[in-house]
Amino acid sequence: MKTPNPNPSVCSCVNLRRASRAITRIYDKALEPVDLKITQYSVLANVARSGPLSSSNLARILRLDRTTLVRNLKSLQAAGFIEDHPEAGDPRERAIRITEAGHLMVDKARPLWGLAQRQIEDHLGSAALNQLTTLVTSLETLSDHLVLNHLEESP
Repeated sequence: MKTPNPNPSVCSCVNLRRASRAITRIYDKALEPVDLKITQYSVLANVARSGPLSSSNLARILRLDRTTLVRNLKSLQAAGFIEDHPEAGDPRERAIRITEAGHLMVDKARPLWGLAQRQIEDHLGSAALNQLTTLVTSLETLSDHLVLNHLEESP
């Protein structure tokens, strides 16, 4: 087991990446019994909740770039948890659907995911967890604003 580095970096990005890796390990460990990673569970749970949707819409929901999403979709499709079909309006776009096996996996994984959620909340406390959510949302807003401004300024 790695010993945590008690000294945060002066770089916010480095600190957030450290936090991201740490929380990912917690969820991945919790999901080990069903052989899923948190990234895969997140895709499955969102497709199960949203119903069939395009990879573009799913990428927007998850706030992932399409390359990362496609990598996750391939492993889930190979496992038989999702399938894709051409969309009615645009045959170039694919509609992602969860299979019965995918629904069963979400049902098996949800309590394990919930365990990780509770462990994190128990450790951080509700107030800190709410603050984390607010900070993430604020950083996403800043990122979107800066990217949009950059695109508008580009020739």
